Amino acid sequence: MSELDVAEPEQEEEQPEELDPEVKARRDEALAHVRKLGDPVLRAKALPVERFDRHLAEEAERMGALMDDALGIGLAATQVGVLHRLLVYRADPEQPIRALANPQIEWLSEETDVAAEGCLSIPGVHVDVTRPARLRVSAQDPTGAPIEIEAEGLEARVIQHEIDHLDGVLILDRVSKEQRKQAMRELRQALAQRDA
Repeated sequence: MSELDVAEPEQEEEQPEELDPEVKARRDEALAHVRKLGDPVLRAKALPVERFDRHLAEEAERMGALMDDALGIGLAATQVGVLHRLLVYRADPEQPIRALANPQIEWLSEETDVAAEGCLSIPGVHVDVTRPARLRVSAQDPTGAPIEIEAEGLEARVIQHEIDHLDGVLILDRVSKEQRKQAMRELRQALAQRDA
């Protein structure tokens, strides 16, 4: 998810003090490029991608590298201040990074599951989010070629999380008022620790 776009408990971001200094420096540098909660671009609805050219391919590649450096598993263009419908993700570290332009959910399962999600735009916060367990999405790759993906589990969750970003929706919008309050307390604590 945007985030550690999506983090399940066993995949939650490591605490900075546990990271190798070089990895931590790279992560901090990458996170400096990610828009954070409160930035109006995170609430904007992204526009369709209309030009499939070298620039778009390079942008997808940059986003993938930024996501990796930030130790995330998904990133939407809006999170880096670009208002078009492009996302990158890799739910399985053994698989290549995938880039989806103009993703549209075609089908969602009635079966749902609940898992902890984190977000690079809301550092230090993880909330339990209920989402459909499976989906089918149509999109285009950076060359404009059509793609259809059927996914389940973490991959389905990451795709939904990133499409939410493209629609201006954050994980805090998908939880109860009480969970949102608790998440905001966690965010304040994480920011205080970072600034200490």
